[in-house]
Amino acid sequence: MIALLLSPAAAHAQQHADATYDPRLKSPAYARAEGPIVAIDAAHANFHTLDGKYAPFGALLTADGYQVRASTARFSASALGGATVLVIANARSPAPGASAFAADEITAIRDWVSGGGALLLISDHAPFGTAASRLAEAFGVNMGTGYVAVRDGRGVTSQIRYDGRELGQHPIMAGIGSVQSFTGQSLGVPPGATALLTLPPDALEVATAEDLEVLKRGGKVAARAAAGRAQAIALPFGKGRIVVAGEAAMFTEQIIPAVGKVGLRNADDQQFALNVLHWLSRLR
Repeated sequence: MIALLLSPAAAHAQQHADATYDPRLKSPAYARAEGPIVAIDAAHANFHTLDGKYAPFGALLTADGYQVRASTARFSASALGGATVLVIANARSPAPGASAFAADEITAIRDWVSGGGALLLISDHAPFGTAASRLAEAFGVNMGTGYVAVRDGRGVTSQIRYDGRELGQHPIMAGIGSVQSFTGQSLGVPPGATALLTLPPDALEVATAEDLEVLKRGGKVAARAAAGRAQAIALPFGKGRIVVAGEAAMFTEQIIPAVGKVGLRNADDQQFALNVLHWLSRLR
């Protein structure tokens, strides 16, 4: 999410999906509506849903031939049975500090992935990291749950451009020159995982939006180093595959009144999103 040029609260209030985004792919992966089913979670008070802020993401996948559906039921073996890829984007907790997912839902997702399913788990800066952290831990992934920022020539920014050595060596990164993220949280990289987007050596993570604002103004706040952590990782798990992302805006196209259009209109960001789905659906 955008959280630097606008305050996080203002960004939440004003950002909206770009209804004019119309992806036209030269070589779709599948014939129209003949690809695998991608289920996008809409059952956990999600901030990003197929009929809301992730409509552009759905449009991109539809243009690539995927069959995109909203997932409106609690997670269970039967609810997950028809999907090839499950996307969970910014699920929200029913209460502060609580998991967005019940223990039996976490078990169902873990078993489904282990048996051959594919999960794209996207969880942004606070409070979304806390809501998804127990699900991530089921796959050995630690979520930072705060707000990530880096230093640049003008001070501190939470909009991070990944290129060069910050891009991982993985089939997902083929043909990708850079990827832009917009705030988000950090992720640990467990054994067997590949960091797709590695945070730079000066990366920091702070606990609150207020702390981020203080950093932007040049002040000092308690912060922890985030060097060596990531904002996107890929991980085989049993017979299945997982991608975990610590930032949501890079998978959609949004309009921010004070900024303009950001996200999938960037060719590399669009290809990164497609590559993630291609790997999860075993095209890569």
